[in-house]
Amino acid sequence: MESHLSIDEVVRRTGLSAHTLRYYERIGLIGPVARASGGQRRYAASDMAWIEFLLRLRTTHMPIGKMQTFAALRGAGDATVPGRRQMLQEHLTEVLADIDAMKLAAEALQAKIEHYRSVEQSLASELFSEEGHADEHQPVEHGSIEHQPIPKPLRTRAGKAAGDRRQGR
Repeated sequence: MESHLSIDEVVRRTGLSAHTLRYYERIGLIGPVARASGGQRRYAASDMAWIEFLLRLRTTHMPIGKMQTFAALRGAGDATVPGRRQMLQEHLTEVLADIDAMKLAAEALQAKIEHYRSVEQSLASELFSEEGHADEHQPVEHGSIEHQPIPKPLRTRAGKAAGDRRQGR
């Protein structure tokens, strides 16, 4: 990595916008960034490592206020190492609980998907047997699919979807 990167280079490498990088600096998530003679920001390797860690915290859904607290502790030096470790340990506990909850939710989704596959297969089997082997004079049961009303498709005109109206399009 080059010794100092411009804000455009950091944008390309991190996926953050220049506005977000300046905002992070303004609110204290990123310490003051060195400047070139013309005033342009120049990010050092240590800045990039810190930004990458902030991105990991953001991925774990750490609130920005907690990120600011962590950044302030970091800026205060080694005396805050126990506090930083404790903060990360508590956050990790929350992240692991969220992962467990997401696993349960994913299992429920998978079960529902399997249920719908089974229903689709049953419907396809019924349709095939009715089309291929149905006797026109055979009585139809009232609980069968033939007596279910067929829902009408939802129709929207272009540009008239609910989201478009709310956004004034």
